[in-house]
Order: sequence, then structure tokens, then C-alpha cells
Amino acid sequence: MASPTPISIPLFAETQQTLLLREHEAEVSSSALASTASASPSTRRTLQATGYALTGIILSQCRTGLGGRLVGEFAADSAISSWNTKGKDEDDFRGSMNGKPKLGTHGIRVGDVVRVNEVGGSGSKKLAKEKGKDAGKVGGSSNMGLEGVVTRVGESSVWVAFGQRGGGGGRSKEDDERVEELWGKKLWMIKLANDVTYRRMNQTMEKMGKMTESSHTHFIRVAFGLTTPLPPDYEASGTVEFIDPTLNDSQKEAIRFALAARDIALIHGPPGTGKTHTLIELITQMVKRNLRVLVCGPSNISVDNIVERLAPNKVPVVRIGHPARLLPSVLDHSLEVLTQTSEAAAIVRDVRKEIDEKQASIRKTRFGREKRAIYEDIKALRREFRERESKCVDNLVRESSVVLATLHGAGGHQLKNQKFDVVIIDEASQALEAQCWIPLLSAPKVVLAGDHLQLPPTVKSALFRTEEAAEDTHRGEAGSTTLETTLFDRLLSMHGPGIKRMLTTQYRMHESIMRFPSDELYESKLIAAESVRSWLLKDLPYGVQETDDTKEPLVFWDTQGGDFVEKAENEDIAKKEALFSESKSNEMEALIVARHVDNLVQAGVRPEDIAVITPYNGQLAVLSQMLREKYPGLELGSVDGFQGREKDAVVVSLVRSNREQEVGFLGERRRLNGEHPLAHDAHNFARRPVLT
Repeated sequence: MASPTPISIPLFAETQQTLLLREHEAEVSSSALASTASASPSTRRTLQATGYALTGIILSQCRTGLGGRLVGEFAADSAISSWNTKGKDEDDFRGSMNGKPKLGTHGIRVGDVVRVNEVGGSGSKKLAKEKGKDAGKVGGSSNMGLEGVVTRVGESSVWVAFGQRGGGGGRSKEDDERVEELWGKKLWMIKLANDVTYRRMNQTMEKMGKMTESSHTHFIRVAFGLTTPLPPDYEASGTVEFIDPTLNDSQKEAIRFALAARDIALIHGPPGTGKTHTLIELITQMVKRNLRVLVCGPSNISVDNIVERLAPNKVPVVRIGHPARLLPSVLDHSLEVLTQTSEAAAIVRDVRKEIDEKQASIRKTRFGREKRAIYEDIKALRREFRERESKCVDNLVRESSVVLATLHGAGGHQLKNQKFDVVIIDEASQALEAQCWIPLLSAPKVVLAGDHLQLPPTVKSALFRTEEAAEDTHRGEAGSTTLETTLFDRLLSMHGPGIKRMLTTQYRMHESIMRFPSDELYESKLIAAESVRSWLLKDLPYGVQETDDTKEPLVFWDTQGGDFVEKAENEDIAKKEALFSESKSNEMEALIVARHVDNLVQAGVRPEDIAVITPYNGQLAVLSQMLREKYPGLELGSVDGFQGREKDAVVVSLVRSNREQEVGFLGERRRLNGEHPLAHDAHNFARRPVLT
């Protein structure tokens, strides 16, 4: 292969900063409806239906979290659940969890920056005055509500940490008082643009642009075409004695190649080919060779999945960041738990206990002077807590062979000055390139795992792009780069397939379902494993009747017709706000989906083995209202959120139906592949072709 065309590193960094700013501005503008705390009930309902808000909540308890932050639990307000059954102000609650009402369907996720507002106003005059003084402070409030970061999401409550938006900035001195003001009030929360990730990406690009040539690592030179990758050294990596006996030939070859690679290795894992399975073996092999490994991913779930798989292998690991929906075995490896269970953590626990006791005493104190004294004590204790905890964290991280974090989490203070032999990035094809560089500026060797032919990273600014993009073309190759171009894409394009190994045996799809992506996208290289090649729903071990739906691996339901026209969520608002233009729903199609689910369950398929997914949050809200209460075990989610997961039956509601024959972002080729069925055995589509 010919030598790649070099890319100017300073120009690349400058261009990325411009594109990131445009993306950040698009993200901020998408939450324009959050600019008023006194949003109408219909606006709040629309925001929740489209994944941007959570309504009908109250503050149920507070505690001290990692870093001495104040963490509030916000639960469903049972007092208004009766309103919802009458179809009034707020989203309805479906069922209960341990006696607590469930939250309505929403799109709030771990890591989201949110603002908690009081329903019907911004609170007392005193609170409003205090908020005005601190407008714009990181970790404090703007002119409405109190801002924080979501640390945990459950069916009946959401936990929010106040004082640090994802790791940056300090606490506002009135945070404790402001949270105190929320007790006993009806609340709602709105998702905000997360400037923490943006700031870390921007700072990384700024740092990259200022690096001198002498400070560029060999990998950086390879990544920008200034030199070619070194050939793999199989002799130096030694004979590989595989630990996992179930690995197939393509997985073993990918592992051998990644171990032998001296600077860069790409592991291409199409749907169901065991990419994570392969990474677990690779990490274990690296630890056997006394290598220190940093493992990152674009989302909490991508990282937690690896932690969960590594845990049984007895590999010493530390998970940086807030653990999200982890099993107990995985939670034990999170930094939060380790700082509470290690020997050095005893004194930290004592300080935490004292903080919580003083926090609880505030509501028993009547006089303002006494309250102020308690707040000052808490402030001093939190400072002591952070100092002691920081030393404990540093020791834990330094002694770990494998450290895991999200890409932006790798830029936190916990990993400052930490050195690693290898950086592995999972789901690299779903991450912005600037995000990948956060842990890579000093990396000597990099392994990227992903599938560049599946869902690309979500880029909101692409929806608002205008002719100004053309103005960048004169800037050359670096200037014309878009955020949709990932590091995985760019390296593969620059250095060719010699730096990549592809996994070819898939364990998730019936052969008939696999054939389309294999032929259209993977050069007909995919092979269906014997265990799934011909397995149908009627073959499930617990006894399923043979019906038209259970004896076929792929079923299309054609819902074309005048009764199935799509609509935007709250069309009046959609006309004013670009945010809602992509928030579609199709109630008649949702009815067909519900009927199809009924048919599967009546045939004997367990609800917990069925997933119903859709590309649109608006449709997800409609489907949830129809199905959540009837089938509590049924999984309902977005296409993006379901990627990489498995169910025996997957029903996909495609939603789009309009006279203009527009399919929006569904027309993107990689997104089509992302929506291809990913169930373990069989798939059932509710198909939505456009009207002709």
C-alpha cells in the first residue's frame, strides 16, 4: 500500500475544535424549551415523551456520594398518580416497585446533566435571589432550578449528584441549602447539554494542537500519516495459550494479531460475533504478560459490560466513574465501593457518616443561625472527605493492572499522571474521534474494537448543517473532516485492512436474518454458528406453539396505507423547535406492534424474551403506554440503546410514513445496519414503508 497522505496535526486539532463548538451549540439549542422553569404541563409532557425530561417527582432522600458530593434521590410522586390515570397533567405511572410507584417512561440516563425545577415556578423569593447570584456557575444553579449529574437510574427513582457536573468545578456553597428547599415540593427535571464531555474534548484538541513534533508519540505519528505502522512482532508476543476454550479461529487470530501489534490494531466485530468475548481474552492475555491496560468506551454500559465479563477471571480491575446498573459482582470493582471497603477507607467512612448525620439534623433545626453553623461544618467536612478519599483513590488506581473508564472519564483527576502500556477502546466506531484522543495522547499502543458499518456516533449538528460547511473544504483534508468520521474509520482508510482483523462467526442470528448484512456490508464473510443457524422461536426449550410468527425467522408486517401517517410529538411545539422535528410517533403502527406482541405471548414466548425497539422516542412513549403495564417483563427501548443486546424475538417499529416519502436519519446506511435484527434466535419486524 502507498504511503498515506500526512495530515497536519495542528490543523486537524483546530478543525475539530470548530466542529465540536458547532456540535455543542446544536446540543445546547436542542434543549431550548428547558429555558423556563415554569414550562406548561403540555410542554413538560412533550419533553418527557421525547426523552428530554422526567415529570411528577419529589425529593425522597439525600446522602453523601463519591467525592463528598451531595446526592439526592428523586422518586415518583405517589400523590399525583391518581391524576395520571385520568389523563391529566403528568405522564402516568405504570405499576409499582417494592411498594413505590414507577417513574413514567423517560430518556434520562446515567451521566446526563439535568436541572431539577419546581413545578409551577422557581421557588421562594429567597431561592430565586440566590439562584440569580450564582447564574452560570458550574455545579451551582442558573437562574432556575438546581443542576447536577445523574448517577443512577432505577424504575422507581433517579439519583442526582449536585456540586460537580461530571467531575469539573467545585461545589457552590449554597448547594446544601438549595437542595433543602426542594423537600416537600412537586418537581420535574430536564436534561441539559453536557458541557463536561465537550470541555474535555476541546481541552484535548487544544493540547494536541500545541504539542511539539518532539513530543508526538509513535502512535500519534501513525494516526496522522506521518509514518506507517510497524509490522506485528509475533515472536516478541510469544506463543498464545488461550484460556477460553470456546474461542473460534477468527477470534484467536484477532487476539494473536492484537498482542503482536506494536502500535495499532483494529478488531472489527460485526453483530453477534463475540467482540466483547474476544476483548476479555485479549485483556487477560495482556495481564499475563505484565502489561498495564486502560480500557475505555463511549458509554457507561459499554465499559460496565467488560467489567462484568472480566470479574470472574480474577483480574485485578478498578472501574473509574459512577457505576451504572451493575450486578453486585461488578459493583465490587467500582471505585466507589473499593474506596468504602479498602483498609484505608475506614476513616473516610467515618467522615461520610458525620456528614450524613449533620445533613439529617438540618431539618430538625429551627433557627437560621444554627442551620448556617451546620452548613459551615458540612462544608469543612466535605473538604476533609475529598482530601482523604483522593489519597485512597490514588492508591487503588496505581495498584490495579486493568483500569476501566468511559472515554471522557479517562480525563478525570483519578488518571492524571497514570501510565499504561496499552489503551483499548471498545465501541470505537460509536465514539467521536476527539473523545477517543482523551486517553490516547500519551498511549504507546492502541487497540480499537468496533464495527464501522453499524450505528455511527450521534451528531446533532448534522441536522442543522448549512452551506457554511462548504467553506471548510479549502482547508484541505483535515479541514473537510466531519465529526461523523471516527478514528476507526480514518485509520482503516489511511492504512488499509492490514491493521485490521475481522471476526466472522456470529452467534446471534438465524442464517436467513444474517444473510442481508453479510452480503450487503460484510463481503459475504459472516458465518452463522451451528447453535443459531436454523433455530426458530418454536424451538425455544420451554415449549412454544408453532404459528405463522414462530415458524419463520423473519416476518414483515406491511402497514402501508392512509391510516398509518406519522406525526411529530406535539406538532404545535415541533413547528417552533427543531428539537422535536425528529421525535415521531405512529399510533396505528403501535397498535399493530402491540397485537404482534400479543400473538407471540399467546403462542408461548415469554415477555422477558421479547424486545420492542424503535428509532424514535415519541414512538417509544406510545408503545410504553400500550405495553408496559400489560407485560412488565417486556423490554422497551430505542434502537441505539438496544445495540449489542440480545433477545429471542425483536419487534422493530420503524414509524415513518409520509406523503413526501422521507425517512430522515433512517436512510443512513450504517444506521440501517444498526437496526438490523440483533436477537439471539428470531426476529419479528413491524415494517413501516413510506406512503406512495
